[in-house]
Amino acid sequence: MAKHAYVFPGQGSQFVGMGKDMYENHGLAKDLFESANDILGFRITDLMFAGTDEDLKQTRVTQPAIFLHSVIRARFLENFTPDMVAGHSLGEFSGLVANGTLSFEDGLKLVYQRAMAMQQACELQPSTMAAVLGLEDGKVEEICAGIEGVVVPANYNCPGQLVISGAIDAVNTACEALKAAGAKRALVLPVGGAFHSPLMEPAREKLAAAIESTTFSDPACPVYQNVTASAVSDKAEIRKNLVAQLTAPVRWTQSVQAMWADGATLFTEVGPGKVLQGLVKKIAPEAETEGFQ
Repeated sequence: MAKHAYVFPGQGSQFVGMGKDMYENHGLAKDLFESANDILGFRITDLMFAGTDEDLKQTRVTQPAIFLHSVIRARFLENFTPDMVAGHSLGEFSGLVANGTLSFEDGLKLVYQRAMAMQQACELQPSTMAAVLGLEDGKVEEICAGIEGVVVPANYNCPGQLVISGAIDAVNTACEALKAAGAKRALVLPVGGAFHSPLMEPAREKLAAAIESTTFSDPACPVYQNVTASAVSDKAEIRKNLVAQLTAPVRWTQSVQAMWADGATLFTEVGPGKVLQGLVKKIAPEAETEGFQ
């Protein structure tokens, strides 16, 4: 039987004006946004609706902003009964609110604590990420393993597109080696740090403590988590994987392949941008995709 998967975007999909239409046109959305302003202790809505691109690029703003846009948008979808959910990095938290594992308030608090911890970890050591295009995953893994210093595969986005993460010198050295090995591009990204690498260990420890003290409920449907790329419904396992996600790669290619294999034929992206629709089409070309911004 055909199944319906809902997927939630991560950092990089933000845009100025995001969520403004919902705030102005839905009383419930306005209430949720104002509740978020209170929980966070600053008016994130001002930055989302009328801030600058630079404002929105700050990790402490980007992550809760995308989470809010996605989660509130999901509240207004008709017949929202997902058979499965998944999210790209930060988007996993949006998916866990959407499937009932986390409450709106707890999800937002965790996302903000995660964002602050990641920003602090970035400040401890200069680090970066780079997009690698046109090489097989195995070749990228092999080259990274041979580089001195910290550089690891971080995001398996789709076949032929992988993001690496680590210390600046190691990433630059890896980029040169990857281009020499035939990569079409190996481009350093304008990000603040080495997400999904061992350099996020200080953030992982802080997030672990926050997750430990948060209530998790039984999900209404499985979540295909970044760390395992498989369906998870057990609360304890969901917790463990959320913590591990900070220092482990995002296995998006493998997650979509698993959802497709498990019967998903329609993938609906909920939240800002269309990045995940594009990736799904490259991973499972026969799948149907749609988006709700």
